[in-house]
Amino acid sequence: MKNIVSLCKRRGFIYPGSEIYGGFANTYSYGPYGVELKKNIKDLWWQIFVREKENIVGIDGPILLHPKTWEASGHVKCFTDALIDCKKCKNRFRADQLIEKILNIKSESLNLKSISSIIKENKIKCPNCNASDFTEARHFNLMFQIEMSKTDNQNEIAYLRPETAQAIFLEYKNILDSMRIKIPFGIAQIGKAFRNEITPGNFIFRTIEFEQMEIEYFIKEKEWKKTFEYWLEEMLNWCKEIGLNSNKIETHEHKKEELSHYSKKTVDIIFDFPFGKSELYGLAYRTDFDLKQHAQYSKSKQEYIDQETKEKFIPHVIEPTFGLDRTILAILSNSFEEETLENGEKRTILHLSPKIAPVKAAVFPLMKKQELISKSLKIYENIKKRWNTEYDENGAIGKRYRRQDEIGTPFCITIDYETLENDTVTIRERDTMKQKRVKIDYIKNNLENFLKIF
Repeated sequence: MKNIVSLCKRRGFIYPGSEIYGGFANTYSYGPYGVELKKNIKDLWWQIFVREKENIVGIDGPILLHPKTWEASGHVKCFTDALIDCKKCKNRFRADQLIEKILNIKSESLNLKSISSIIKENKIKCPNCNASDFTEARHFNLMFQIEMSKTDNQNEIAYLRPETAQAIFLEYKNILDSMRIKIPFGIAQIGKAFRNEITPGNFIFRTIEFEQMEIEYFIKEKEWKKTFEYWLEEMLNWCKEIGLNSNKIETHEHKKEELSHYSKKTVDIIFDFPFGKSELYGLAYRTDFDLKQHAQYSKSKQEYIDQETKEKFIPHVIEPTFGLDRTILAILSNSFEEETLENGEKRTILHLSPKIAPVKAAVFPLMKKQELISKSLKIYENIKKRWNTEYDENGAIGKRYRRQDEIGTPFCITIDYETLENDTVTIRERDTMKQKRVKIDYIKNNLENFLKIF
């Protein structure tokens, strides 16, 4: 994990947030390559789950929603973790995670009194200072509160959204009215969410600000089991699409006592991260909970009318949720490799799928000679109109290859003196390091095929 974090900063993928002020815990900036990787993942997800599906449409809802939204959804009352403090070092911990890590006991169904008793009876020690002196467990709401200034000088509490789902539920009726869409149908959204996590960490795995790619899929109640299995398969197919190793993926169904207040069934897709196995994605059957709650709190009808049967009902919902930042961490850890070559030299590689790689190709003149540079720039200008491409003329060719290997560039194109004679170039493939001589025209016409194959 340390090597991945180091590469991310060194090569411009991810930087610690507010570093010039000493940092701001668990915040990160995506650098030039990181933002390209992130955009490519979002674009691919949108292409597969929105544009290629006839019955899914997209929205971009606001981060700030009416405060009653979170009362209706249950977040004001239920979106809490059990919090304890070490009296000696003042560090703060999630009690359930501490119990699970040390005693291997699931504590989601336990009340605060039981959690406090378990910690005391087992004399659990603070991971930071080794003391066994904790406060009593208490509820801690994970939503960030903000004050809204009103025209009558009265302040009203609002919240930064802790999930993107509620923005979709609030627009469900507008989508029905404006898009003439029929059940089953989905509404997709990619956007920021915020959680005041007690113990964030593991790089970008758990942060206070993160991005979700999410779908709320509206169905008839009787279709939920079949639809649930369909979406689980779709999510596992997505993992293959972005190049994740299937041997590092498994599923875990929540026990009844582990379920969220809105869920009747939840399955997590688990990935084997460098720090251990943990949740990558989640699939939940939310029943008709959310729409019923919003109908009650807003006094507005959320019914769906079947135009053929004239049946009126509130749809049930299947929710596939994809954490974008966790996707990036899974991809980086899955693709990262440090290998020793036959000559003893070491090289670091990101085996990124060309579909999501930040840079698709790099163009190099073999030497810093004007005639090679001119030819290289002409090829570069041509290719970059279609693919994100880099040009590099500095340093030994081997070092230039290594740099592109580290950022996951699938192909490097080298221009040499033979190029000037017969308009051919050398294409080097990242993973195998194999080189092939091809015509310049062949690059433009066939690079897309290369990108699909590898």
